[in-house]
Parts: sequence; structure tokens; C-alpha cells
Amino acid sequence: MKLQVSGIVKESIVDGKGIRTTVFTQGCPHHCPGCHNPQTHPFEGGTEVDIAEIFEEFRQNPILKGITFSGGEPFCQPAPLAELARQVHSDGRDVTVYTGYTYEQLLEKDDPAVNALLAETDVLIDGPFIEAQRNLELVFRGSENQRAIDMKQTRERGQVVLLEL
Repeated sequence: MKLQVSGIVKESIVDGKGIRTTVFTQGCPHHCPGCHNPQTHPFEGGTEVDIAEIFEEFRQNPILKGITFSGGEPFCQPAPLAELARQVHSDGRDVTVYTGYTYEQLLEKDDPAVNALLAETDVLIDGPFIEAQRNLELVFRGSENQRAIDMKQTRERGQVVLLEL
């Protein structure tokens, strides 16, 4: 499966807990003012990469705790990301996903590929970046409205469970 990416950071400590690979997807419909990655907004551009290549390089690095999908908007390419996340889980590591949508908006889509990516997500950082709510003291988030959701607990309890970061 192919994925359109803006870039990949092989070892990051700012995109989730532990040392992680971060995949920045290309294409975003949100265009949040003050976005940290405006170069990812156009759906044209970036580089097409096979998820098998991403996983193989990821798998070979034993210090990685997991992988993070950022953007752009990962939920604009949910099928290949869900498959990559499944492979990451099969290797015993975790998946964090950043999205400009809220969790509730993603559920409303009732899209099988979106639901598959949500099912493979351990931590979901949701909500658009709102410049007026920017807070540099937040851990792994850019603005006060964004939530860090424990997806395992959320699935088990049937309601949103926030992580303490």
C-alpha cells in the first residue's frame, strides 16, 4: 500500500511518549491559522512511499517505542495508515495519531477505513490547532482545545478517557 508523505522523522521525542518515528502525511483540509506544518496542507506534492518500506526501517530500530502519524491530516489517508499501524502493533509497539478532527467527528464519518485507523490507535491527539489557545507548556499538544485520548480505555468504557500527560 502506498502513502503520500511530506516527510518522516526517524527518531523524535516531541511527537508522543518515548523515542518514535513520526510520519508526516501530505494533505490537510483544515488549514489551521498558525499551523506548525503548513507545507503539508496541499494534497499535491510530497512523496509516495510504500508502507512496507516505512515499517521495515521502523522495525529495524530497537530503541523506538512506537510510531506517530501527523500531518497534514492522517485521516485523509486512513487505509494505508491503519495497515501500517497494524504492523507496528504486531511488532509490540504503539501508535499515536494527531488529527485536526475531534474524535466525535471521526466517529460521525462512519467510514470503515477511518474506523480501522481508530481501532489501531493507542493515543489520539484530537482537535484543530487554535492559535488563540496556543500554549507552549502543553505536552504533545499545541493548543488548549486539543485532547490526548487513551483509545484503549475509550473503546473499553464507551466514552472518551483522557490521558494525563
